[in-house]
Amino acid sequence: MSPDPRTVSAAEFPDWLRAVGTGFLRPPAPVPAEEVEVRLAQVDLGRTQGVFEDGRCVATFRSFPQELTVVGGARIPADAVTAVTVTPTHRRRGLLSRMMAVDLAAAKERGDVVSSLIAAEYPIYGRYGFGPAGWTTEWEIDVPRAGLDPRARVPDEADGGRIDLVDGADVRKLGPQLHDRLAARQHGVVSRDERWWRRATGLEVPAFETWKEPFHAVYRAPDGSVDGLLTYRADGHWGDGKQPLNKATVAGLTGVTPAAERALWTYLCSIDWITTVRTGYRAPDDLLPHFLPDPRAARVVTHADFLWLRLLDVPRALEARTYTSVGSLVLEVRDTAGLAGGRFLLEVSPSGASCVPTARSADLTLDVADLACLYLGDESALRLAALGRLDEHRAAASATADAVFRAPRRPWCPDVF
Repeated sequence: MSPDPRTVSAAEFPDWLRAVGTGFLRPPAPVPAEEVEVRLAQVDLGRTQGVFEDGRCVATFRSFPQELTVVGGARIPADAVTAVTVTPTHRRRGLLSRMMAVDLAAAKERGDVVSSLIAAEYPIYGRYGFGPAGWTTEWEIDVPRAGLDPRARVPDEADGGRIDLVDGADVRKLGPQLHDRLAARQHGVVSRDERWWRRATGLEVPAFETWKEPFHAVYRAPDGSVDGLLTYRADGHWGDGKQPLNKATVAGLTGVTPAAERALWTYLCSIDWITTVRTGYRAPDDLLPHFLPDPRAARVVTHADFLWLRLLDVPRALEARTYTSVGSLVLEVRDTAGLAGGRFLLEVSPSGASCVPTARSADLTLDVADLACLYLGDESALRLAALGRLDEHRAAASATADAVFRAPRRPWCPDVF
């Protein structure tokens, strides 16, 4: 039997970081002492697990506190899982299963409503009760084909706003409040701590990354408020005949109004020499393609699952979000880990929701992972039923669930964590 997972001490933290790098196929070089010191100050060793064999770390796992915006704008406490690795020499020994069990039990005890993660591989996390709750899409824009007028003012005179280039210090000052405004209106958004902003602006760069200073632009509405922030980098590629073929790659674009989003995308596509724009990960129903006169100029290059959730408290989770329809369902939730299973009566209306344990006969039976897929309104209960992932015990119960859980817009998580 392999050794059991345990929390990591400060003295063991450098080797734990080395093992994380090994798991993510980074060069097996020691992590610089300066970086170890910075990272150590920002992690909770009580939530940092490792498996050690012969004095060497061979598996890693860490979690940290997070807030997740659900449908309707409420934020719930989440257990964010990250840095999950098992060294290739120690696979198939149940190490991840044991680390996950420890973390989820602790999260349940703390009162976290869900656990969250970004899955590097699709097949891993379903067996722990996680399901893909939000997807992501990335576009590449062929700027010359987009049909934008290169002579037009950006933003146009009717908009009344303006765009200013700013630096990293401005981003650290303006960004957090803007992100909070986004989180109040976009379900799927997760919280960002101070370290996130330091990394995004180059104050804290891991040794395995090469920092290239980006451009930052803000959109100011007519009243002067900052309603949008764009961060991008540009290459210096020129083709034969001295023709510019430069590509702009978006590191992040936050807009809290459609006007802000339109102005920032139009600005980026209007920069001289930029012929291609890579958008970064966006919501699958992002407005972007339709800001262009020719939406076909935006070609989908990535579409994949992104934010995965694992419900830990079904009543609190379902009562936290809002619903646009009126309905009643008895859900039998299966959970082999014994953390969130049970039979629950869910009653919803636009004015609120109630979810309580019940002895009534179930209308639907589903796994806790499939309930996570429905939770942010991105999946269809009818699709899950067609796939055999829901058991319907009352006629049309799947259609009722579809109407209950669906949201007007799709969820979006802008962040990898």
